[in-house]
Amino acid sequence: MAASSKIKQPGRVKSALLSWLGVPIELSSGKFWASYYATGSSSGVCVTPEKALQLSTVWACVRLLSETIATLPLNFYERLDDGSRTTAKSHPLYEILHNQPNADMTAVQFWEAVLSSMLLWGNAFGEIHRSAGRIVSIDFLMPSRMAVKRLTDGSLEYRYADMDGKQRVIGESSMFHIPAFTLDGVIGVSPIRAGANVFGSAIATENAASKTFNNGMLQTVYYKIGQFLKPDQRAEFKKNLAGAIERGEAPLLEGGTDVSSLGINPNDAQLLESRGFSVEEVCRWFRVPPFMVGHSEKSTSWGTGIEQQMIGFLTFAIRPWLTRIEQAIRKSLLTPVERLRYFAEFSVEGLLRADSTARAAFYASAAQNGWMTREEIRQKENLPHKPGSDQLTAQSNLLPLDMLGGAGLQSEAVKAAFRDWLGIAPEERRDAT
Repeated sequence: MAASSKIKQPGRVKSALLSWLGVPIELSSGKFWASYYATGSSSGVCVTPEKALQLSTVWACVRLLSETIATLPLNFYERLDDGSRTTAKSHPLYEILHNQPNADMTAVQFWEAVLSSMLLWGNAFGEIHRSAGRIVSIDFLMPSRMAVKRLTDGSLEYRYADMDGKQRVIGESSMFHIPAFTLDGVIGVSPIRAGANVFGSAIATENAASKTFNNGMLQTVYYKIGQFLKPDQRAEFKKNLAGAIERGEAPLLEGGTDVSSLGINPNDAQLLESRGFSVEEVCRWFRVPPFMVGHSEKSTSWGTGIEQQMIGFLTFAIRPWLTRIEQAIRKSLLTPVERLRYFAEFSVEGLLRADSTARAAFYASAAQNGWMTREEIRQKENLPHKPGSDQLTAQSNLLPLDMLGGAGLQSEAVKAAFRDWLGIAPEERRDAT
């Protein structure tokens, strides 16, 4: 009876704590689960998005893409009956997408977080809040706390763990989900998980470099003595030797002590070359040219001019992300009826704002060829309205041949303006015509 009384009753398990290798772990510990689900690599390094961001190349690539796209103007338009479009400022989504998606974030902060999530986790999530059937805000959700499941009825179930560890289910109609590159059309593939070997090798290379510099660029050495030392002699030998090395002095070796080295020489291991190769490998995963993250050892193949390089960057690196976001807005934030009239679109002309010469040439071509009014140009430059600037104009110096010689100048008003331009006096105008 005494022995049976010590048997623990089934089902009495502590749900708040677990023991992992003798260390208590809380079930809601995000740090533990991030490490638990980390992806292993051939280098032996467990790769997580947080660890990958410690690589300067990953940090630079993620910042370059997310900040560039987040600072592009995202406009919300309405299609008119004549085929033209106008800014739909009266629609509630205009304020949400263009200025402030929720109470905590500006538009730049929100889209930075969205792009960073897609670049690191392969997916971006936002919870849609509605009032009276209209969208009033979109809250950003961390992809590391999200689990997506396909239900038997074909719908998707999104299960999210809040900061307090409690899980809740978010319906598909209330989820703003943007997958990155995907293999099944639903869930995006995480570049960090798919490229674990590349990122793990880069992390291992950085760790090796840090250890090398931490040791003062010295290899690991060992001392060989021809006799066994007593404990006090061994302690004194280590103390004197370590003190001499720390002071930068040459240690005194007595009694036939021999010195040899362990490990590989940094030059033999080609440490610097390995780090440079890691930069190029990481850039391939994010489709970013190495020169744009400060790696200038090799020239780019996108052209020699800044304009050609910017066009290549916009076409191959930026445009796919813009299209993903624009189509996700149409799919998740607009009703079937609204999709016929409204759409969101990034203004890539914002990339030209840093180049005043290119921007001026762009505006001049738009105004002189009649596909943009001067009022529209002034609005893009945040200039006040000027009377008469809302008319489309075009150059008149390119005339058909049959209009030369006065055939096209039959209007008296045109001829009078032409004479005034030549400076002909009124009494001489009859002879001039």
